[in-house]
Amino acid sequence: MHPIHILPNGIKLVHKYIDAPISHFGVLLNAGTRDEKPEYSGLAHFVEHTIFKGTQKRNSGQVIRYMENVGGEINASTSKEETYFHASFLSSDSERAIELLSDIFFHATFPEKELIKEKDVILEEINYYNDTPSELIFDDFETLIYDTHPLGNNILGTKKSLQKISRQAIVEFIAQNYTAQNVVLSYVGQFSELKMIHLCTKYFGQQPMNKSERIRGKFEQYTPKTVFKKKKTAQAHLVMGNIAYPLFHENRYPLMLLSNLLGGQGLNTRLNLAVREKKGLAYSVEANYNPFSDSGLFTIYVGCDNNLVEKCTQIIHKELKKLRDQKLGTLQLHYAKKQFLGQLAISNESKLNEMLAIGRSALFFDEIETLEEAIHSFESITSQTLLEVANEILVPDLFTTLLFHK
Repeated sequence: MHPIHILPNGIKLVHKYIDAPISHFGVLLNAGTRDEKPEYSGLAHFVEHTIFKGTQKRNSGQVIRYMENVGGEINASTSKEETYFHASFLSSDSERAIELLSDIFFHATFPEKELIKEKDVILEEINYYNDTPSELIFDDFETLIYDTHPLGNNILGTKKSLQKISRQAIVEFIAQNYTAQNVVLSYVGQFSELKMIHLCTKYFGQQPMNKSERIRGKFEQYTPKTVFKKKKTAQAHLVMGNIAYPLFHENRYPLMLLSNLLGGQGLNTRLNLAVREKKGLAYSVEANYNPFSDSGLFTIYVGCDNNLVEKCTQIIHKELKKLRDQKLGTLQLHYAKKQFLGQLAISNESKLNEMLAIGRSALFFDEIETLEEAIHSFESITSQTLLEVANEILVPDLFTTLLFHK
């Protein structure tokens, strides 16, 4: 297990040494879309964009060039509960990356002219998603499930809410959410643990951090709904699903395994074989499980001809019934685990993914789960547990359904 080091101001640091020419460093935040005020929908994502637009000592061009001039990459992302800022670079440039991300994190200036420009950029991002129904439907589905709860907030916000966001709103959001207990620094690379402690203390650990008693309201009132929306699209797009286990629930791993068996990455998933390979009814069919800190969401998506929606739905329900009625045989269970763990190991081959994974583990669980520990957890899953989880979550009577159709 990787140790977690606490910097003088309370920020956590996790480190994994690898002897490699490329290293990865990230600032991970337990703060996202659900932490916005309702009138400022899209604010967390807007901060993620504009934090790169200049600091007290660098303009936006200098921020971009500082890593790219030495072949490095810098990026960021926002989700319902998390915001990540991270860089990948030649290992010899590790201090350069740490200093830059520190400068961005602590000394971003959010110039007014840059805020105006970036609103236009995000408006185009919103337009892109509105023109991409296979992406848009997931956002609309989450809003349908969570309704007025902050987990239902659209990550990009709306054209109306975006225009309301001011520099003051940004400053207040950062003060409330960018606090020591919500921050983890994660490094996978060639610098030693002692060197990383020294550098992160120098660039991150000496900065005063706000303290915040942020309280997230728990989502409790779920009511299944069925909604049809007319869209001018060549295909129909369908998402159905149910609320599911939160991040800390003991059944999250069994549900991950079931979701992967049903409609994960492989071409041999039950839904892909039943809907696409055997019947040729759809190009894309998938299942996903997304856990949050106090809720979770299981979804099934299919894109098909408008006339085939009912047939696809019948096949999906048939596959769900099999998982509720029949325990997996010994061999079926073995291969389900083997496939999932193989995918997990391949994902871990990306050291960027590993850096984010160990950082996220420290952020939410206050410990680092190794790949070996994860493998052990999945290996211990039984067919009986999978059957019980299927009968709790994969129940069509509890499903919300959203359909985009002509």
